[in-house]
Amino acid sequence: MNMSQRVQEEFAQRYGAGARFYASPGRINLIGEHTDYNLGFVLPAAVDKAIYLAVAPTGADRSRLYSIDFDQELQFDLTGGEKPQEQWACYIYGVVQEMMKRGARPGNFDCVLGGDVPLGAGMSSSAALESVVGYAVNDLFGLGFDRADLAKIGQMTEHNYIGVRCGIMDQFASLFGRCGQVIRLDCRSLEYEMTPFDPQGYRLVLIDSMVKHSLASSEYNVRRAQCEAGVAAVARHAAGVESLRDVTREMLDTYRSEMDELTYRRCAYVIDENRRLLDGCELLKHGDYKGFGEKMFGSHEGLSKEYNVSCRELDFIAGIARSTDGVIGARMMGGGFGGCVINLVEESVHDSYLDEVKGRFEREFGLTPRTIDVVIGDGARRLDA
Repeated sequence: MNMSQRVQEEFAQRYGAGARFYASPGRINLIGEHTDYNLGFVLPAAVDKAIYLAVAPTGADRSRLYSIDFDQELQFDLTGGEKPQEQWACYIYGVVQEMMKRGARPGNFDCVLGGDVPLGAGMSSSAALESVVGYAVNDLFGLGFDRADLAKIGQMTEHNYIGVRCGIMDQFASLFGRCGQVIRLDCRSLEYEMTPFDPQGYRLVLIDSMVKHSLASSEYNVRRAQCEAGVAAVARHAAGVESLRDVTREMLDTYRSEMDELTYRRCAYVIDENRRLLDGCELLKHGDYKGFGEKMFGSHEGLSKEYNVSCRELDFIAGIARSTDGVIGARMMGGGFGGCVINLVEESVHDSYLDEVKGRFEREFGLTPRTIDVVIGDGARRLDA
């Protein structure tokens, strides 16, 4: 029985008939890392792994929430009570509270949720949860929010109820994703363009480095400050420069002497990564997946050598990918210092490549990496309509 069926059956057993069923997916990001907070571009896509929700309105003054993943049921007033202690419930509470801040009046409800988004793989299960709750509650109570509104509601839930000051990419991908398409998202304007991604004969697979992102939060703040320092150095001489999005490589090189070497390298990476992404999208439009794969390799090289957010395990996997015939692109995905490498692999070498990585990684690090095949799928949706 798949998770979607389990959620539906669990709801019927606990709360009876009359539920609506929804799903919202996790996401990958093919290229464009650490560009979001520099107001650049990202290229995410929704995947075929999701958080599923069965929900029905209740006339009671309390909601009943059951999580299959945590095997836990809670009852409290989502519309006026205090924030719950359990973090999984805080996401649901936060979404409802953010809707109410915007003038909406959702009621309480019964719900059952469960997911098959792999945890710890950098696929944003939290954004999938915020998005499915937002989409479902909006539909259930006829609140009138559009998908962009729901993405912002999810982002603000992270900021205000979880304490994570994330960008908007994850929620945007979970809500706007389409099968066979990647989303070129402008993080400054939130304008986006759907770009076809349907590489016949190739598969996308994530290989988990098995390393926790222990340095990611502290080093994230350091990188952000370095980028801001580079912007400030250029802005002293060039009008209209407010972020690295406004800085060309020529401008950066002109004022290189006004920043330290690390700051220069961080800024150069971000500027180059935006260019790689835009060039990569043009290659995709012409069906040049090998050319796009080279941009992925270039992204990893920049993240490892210029932005310095990789680690030995990620570089080890990427190195095997680079030297394996039939692996046409690979790079670390996410904030760095752990997490996954995303690979674009010919179907004919898929199994042998994964066996090779597992064997060599186990000999080097004493662990067997987890592998996760993903297919690009649709964003938030109702399943039973």
